[in-house]
Amino acid sequence: MRVAVVSDIHGNLHALEAVLPAVDAAGVDEVWCLGDTVGYGPRPNECCARVRERAALCLAGNHDLVVLGAIPVDDFSGDASAAALWTQTVLSPEAREFLEPLVPAAKRPGVELFHGSPRDPVWDYVLSEQVGCWSLRATDAPVVLVGHSHVALGLRDLGDDGVAGGLAPAGTELDLACGRWLLNPGSVGQPRDGDPRAAWLLLDLDAQRASFRRVEYDVAATQAEMRTARLPESLALRLAHGE
Repeated sequence: MRVAVVSDIHGNLHALEAVLPAVDAAGVDEVWCLGDTVGYGPRPNECCARVRERAALCLAGNHDLVVLGAIPVDDFSGDASAAALWTQTVLSPEAREFLEPLVPAAKRPGVELFHGSPRDPVWDYVLSEQVGCWSLRATDAPVVLVGHSHVALGLRDLGDDGVAGGLAPAGTELDLACGRWLLNPGSVGQPRDGDPRAAWLLLDLDAQRASFRRVEYDVAATQAEMRTARLPESLALRLAHGE
């Protein structure tokens, strides 16, 4: 099975609509989304509609949950809180209906999926080798998928020796047959690994290969929509730098 793994779309429709043709060109069997379809960005309803149409599996992220009122806005700070409050005011009944049944963790044959991590599927960030090691120890599937950090990662389990790997820039190809792996596809709508292009992961479970992909999109168009919506300026500015 060939799967396109996406995460952290964050209401960025231009980024999502750039990724989907690349996904189609790769000839995948399914699309999996690791959560945070909404939050930060200006087009939450349209992104929910696209993901609902395309994804065979979608997780809930912390931004999805706060917009639904399942976790308090007080758990967010600054610009994230302001964006969540704005998203609550514009979320359509159809988008709410899509998001409400979602949960932050799931399993598929040979794969465990989490928005955050196995230790805390909603909030935990996997950004270090130590946390990656803990996450692999808390699971037993050959492939563990996480989102939330907006950073593309590939970490291989070395057993008693910890983990190997790290950042997975565009073009990184991994042989999944050589051990257990923890993978983060990076963020479609708000990358934070220094590359502003929309990120996604091509996962070939039959060939046991993972390929990290990036796609150019119209950043300026998303920024203009954010300013029209009066979302925090810092959230618009960071899109240009992938930070």
